[in-house]
Amino acid sequence: MLPSITGQYLARYQRLGAGDPAAGLLPVTGAQRRFLLVRSLDPAGRADIVPMFFAFPRGTVDAARLRAAANHLAARHPVLRSRPCVVRGTPALRPEPADVPLDHVARAPGEDAEDALRRTLAGWPADGPPLRLFLAHSGPHAEEELLAVVLDHTACDGQSLARIVEELGDAYRDRLGPDDLSPAEAAAELAAYRDAVLRQLEAEDRAASPRALTYWGERLRTAREQAPLPGSRSISAGLPTGAVEVRLPSPAGGVPFPALLDACRAAAGALFGTGPVAPIGYPWGGRPAGAEPVLGCFLNTVVFPADTGSAPAPEVTATDWWDDLDRADTPFDEVVRAARAGGSAWSGRLDGLLTVDDARNRTPLRLGGTAGREVHIGGRQVRAPFAVSATQGPELHLRMVWDRSVLDDAAAEDAFAALRGALPAEAPAH
Repeated sequence: MLPSITGQYLARYQRLGAGDPAAGLLPVTGAQRRFLLVRSLDPAGRADIVPMFFAFPRGTVDAARLRAAANHLAARHPVLRSRPCVVRGTPALRPEPADVPLDHVARAPGEDAEDALRRTLAGWPADGPPLRLFLAHSGPHAEEELLAVVLDHTACDGQSLARIVEELGDAYRDRLGPDDLSPAEAAAELAAYRDAVLRQLEAEDRAASPRALTYWGERLRTAREQAPLPGSRSISAGLPTGAVEVRLPSPAGGVPFPALLDACRAAAGALFGTGPVAPIGYPWGGRPAGAEPVLGCFLNTVVFPADTGSAPAPEVTATDWWDDLDRADTPFDEVVRAARAGGSAWSGRLDGLLTVDDARNRTPLRLGGTAGREVHIGGRQVRAPFAVSATQGPELHLRMVWDRSVLDDAAAEDAFAALRGALPAEAPAH
């Protein structure tokens, strides 16, 4: 049997001499490996980015103080100051001195602050620092300014965002900069990060066992992406993506994750017809046992084969999902290889994405004594034909976005209606 992809990667990394801290290179997790591969295959070389937008009363943001605080974070957390590189065919991260830019975004004629930030992020240079800040306002008389805190997805997962926001606010409050971190502290953080990633890779290597690969090969044997490749057709609405959202009363305890998967199955059926098995991806995972709680990208993308020709009982989906979670550490690229070895024609492209957030874990960014109001700026590129986000709290906030070069607006809106209709005990929207 061939060695696992992760095992091969670990061997190549060690041959680089990267196991020696003096060599300066950090290993990458399976999730980071996937993001770098997707970026390399993208015709435009686009990176996956994670932006957070905060509105503050105009004049709140002290740019020099904020940039110093961000550089303090980057000095402390190696992943926030490391850039991807490929050395002799082996992907790695190369730590660099903390250098977080803060750009004042100028508006083009006819633009507001949201338009300007959207345009700026669409031109994100993939070879720059992984953490960047952008500040924009809508004109000389605007009462608010918009701050974008943006990360390359190779540097963070959803579990990291609340911590980044909290630590950025704390460093701003305490007027900290990169020089407030001692060399000994920086070295300890670097060693902790390397140790955590190596532990993660060892866990991923174990998760690519013959039994797990056989499971995924059979689980995805009939899966094949149904959506066409992104096209270049003209988009009359101007923005590359469409979006629709709704807020619903949430049942006690929230909507179970398997119910959200079944709702995405219904959306895929409305889009691609009943009968196909469409691959839907969702992030899952956590830090490896025994590792320090370092920042970084540790969430794997798990694949749910959405059989659009069936509507199984909720307990069936739940059972299948629990079985999947027992093997959720198997890296995405290993899963794709296992599926193809099992007879699937799946290329590894996903027909849809599902992410779930807990509103109770959202922390406002505080700059001095002022808490920013988190806002959403839509219309940005999406990596899949459609993506669903569900924010659970006192109410369920559902949002679906779609790639207009792949899906028609009317079809996507019908799919969202099918998604809503498949949710259990739905109450009227408000």
